[in-house]
Amino acid sequence: MLIGIIGSICFILGSAIFFFVGMRYRKNIAEATIGSAEEQAEKILNDSRLDADRIKKEAVLQAKDEMMRKKDEFETEAKLRKKEMQELENRINQRQDLVDKRAALIEEKENSITKRNEELNKKEKELENAKEREIEALGKIAKMSVEEAKAEIMKALKDDMTKEMAEYIRQEEENAKEEVDKKAKELIVSTIQRYATDHTSEATVTTVSLPNDDLKGRIIGREGRNIKTIETLTGIDLIIDDTPDVIVLSSFDPIRREVARIAIERLIADGRIHPGKIEEMIEKAKVEVENTIKEEGERALYETGVMNLHPDLIKLLGKLKFRTSYGQNVLNHSIEVSNLCGLLAEELGLNVTIAKRAGLLHDIGKSFDQDVEGTHVTLGVDLLKKYKEKDEVIWAVEAHHGDVEPKSLEAILVQIADTISASRPGARRETVSTYIKRLQKLEEICNSYKGVDKSFAIQAGREVRIIVKPDQVDDDSMVVMARDIANQIEKEMIYPGQIKVNVVRETRAIELAK
Repeated sequence: MLIGIIGSICFILGSAIFFFVGMRYRKNIAEATIGSAEEQAEKILNDSRLDADRIKKEAVLQAKDEMMRKKDEFETEAKLRKKEMQELENRINQRQDLVDKRAALIEEKENSITKRNEELNKKEKELENAKEREIEALGKIAKMSVEEAKAEIMKALKDDMTKEMAEYIRQEEENAKEEVDKKAKELIVSTIQRYATDHTSEATVTTVSLPNDDLKGRIIGREGRNIKTIETLTGIDLIIDDTPDVIVLSSFDPIRREVARIAIERLIADGRIHPGKIEEMIEKAKVEVENTIKEEGERALYETGVMNLHPDLIKLLGKLKFRTSYGQNVLNHSIEVSNLCGLLAEELGLNVTIAKRAGLLHDIGKSFDQDVEGTHVTLGVDLLKKYKEKDEVIWAVEAHHGDVEPKSLEAILVQIADTISASRPGARRETVSTYIKRLQKLEEICNSYKGVDKSFAIQAGREVRIIVKPDQVDDDSMVVMARDIANQIEKEMIYPGQIKVNVVRETRAIELAK
């Protein structure tokens, strides 16, 4: 029993010892685990702090880069805005200068008119006083009635007023000519001297020279098959008559005539003339003409300095090489108008780029074929709107024949340059019938005035010389008659350039010595 008690006590003591040993072991393990967790947590915190610092630095750098980029963009945009504002300010200053000049001219004219009115009022009062004195004198001396005296005075006043009107017209015309001629000649003559070009006249037929008359039969072919093939493929009329060594190509379309001319000349040089070869040569000629059209359009851009034109418009410009107006080549005319517009705009301080572009494109509507309905002005305006040309260019094209009022100064320059190019000597020609009708109309207008003895249209209709009866028209009435005839010609007739009205009055005294 004692042994059992001792065993129990030993068991209890062993259990207690093992319990405390187990608790101590678990405590050590727990403390080791907690220490490792704290180290790991400290490491995580340190890594987090490093990542936070790195992210913060990257964010600061990114913010600085973004700020610098925004600053550069703002400065660039500010410079562009400043440049645009400067250009706008320069244009406004130029317009303001023109307005100031016009205002000064208007004020000067108003002052001149006011001065003239004062002089006329003064003369009118003097005439009234003279009229009253003459009525009294006539009534006393001639014992006329008041009505007779008034009639006599009115006749005298009419003669005096006619003389004063003639003198006033002379003086005003001289003043206007001195002022206008001085400015216009300086501007236009200097412009024309800076630009000159040659023109060749073209017609609706083209002739092709042949080495000999034997080729005419070969061109006609068996039963006319060769000539029929040529006419069918080109759309022209081939005229072969008795004229030696020459055939004539007739068509209102100059491009078709050019294709036919090139093809026939190559057939003659090749010597093989039959439908298959004709078709081959015509296709090659079409390609060559297309290349020529493109080259001519590019030449027009090069000679005028116009940039950024749509390829379709360049091709249409090239087609103008084969168009004529009153014998004047339309492409050369357009180039000339463009350069004149540029020089005039440069002299006046206007937009040279717009003026040259509008001058080059003002007749673009003439590049369409005859089967397209509409005037060349409306066709050109619609075409430029289609290719989104600037409004200033469209306005100038729309107004260059006076169909609408010009909306810009550049549009007025196109009108002026178009008139200069068309009316200069040798630029254009007109048909004989139109020419004769114009001369007849001039002489009819002149002969309709009372006191005209004879009238002659001379210098190709650029001057009309009028011989008046000296007993019916005096020197003062001549001036009034010349002015009235010139005004009527301007209203009733259409003509290029200007017409000089020259009234001649001559009195001769003839005696015979017997």
